[in-house]
Amino acid sequence: MSARLVVLVSGSGTNLQALMDAAAADAYGARVVAVGADRDGIEGLARARRAGLPAFVVKLADHPSRAAWDQALRTEIASHDPDLVVSAGFMKILGPEVLNAFPVVNTHPALLPSFPGAHAVAEALAYGVRVTGCTVHLVDAGVDTGPVIAQEAVAVRDGDDEDALHERIKTVERRLLVEVVGRMAREGWTVTGRHVRLGPDPGPVPGAPAEPVSLSQSQSPAGPGVLDVPETGRSTK
Repeated sequence: MSARLVVLVSGSGTNLQALMDAAAADAYGARVVAVGADRDGIEGLARARRAGLPAFVVKLADHPSRAAWDQALRTEIASHDPDLVVSAGFMKILGPEVLNAFPVVNTHPALLPSFPGAHAVAEALAYGVRVTGCTVHLVDAGVDTGPVIAQEAVAVRDGDDEDALHERIKTVERRLLVEVVGRMAREGWTVTGRHVRLGPDPGPVPGAPAEPVSLSQSQSPAGPGVLDVPETGRSTK
């Protein structure tokens, strides 16, 4: 059975499109079941509707508080029964209602922990680094602070401006996100401290806490697709 993905977007939805394209193959192991957004009139929602996918919008301005918005977003996501939520260019910080309910994966256009936040590409250029890249990570309560799943480097070229560098990063980012989400869906994953392992639990990680936090779908006593995560040790954002 394919893993169920809810994808959150705020813009053009190019990462969403990459996931939908990959999911067209049964062997990918995951399928997009719904797309959510924090605003109307974006191409990401149009892509979802053209593909015949359910789409929903939960605007922060329509709710009396951020906590109320977070609860409303959680309710909408939960109605689609996802195994994994993918933040694909979603420009709002997710709150505890969502983060305690679902595992969430995000992409970031830098090699975390360097250059977190919304201006990563510009900051990398301003700092003068010769190599930057992209990160796929689990989301926690911080800003781009969750455990890293995968990273790939992108060289900074002489004469690069922000747009040129960002476009090259986006190309790598889309491919890496598709690869990581597919592996998570097919193989499961575990988190021990800040170490994320795709596939079956390999045992203790040297130097990591003795008690692992398992997010492996395959290990839950409730069955496949159900995450068994102790509330006191949750690592996802």
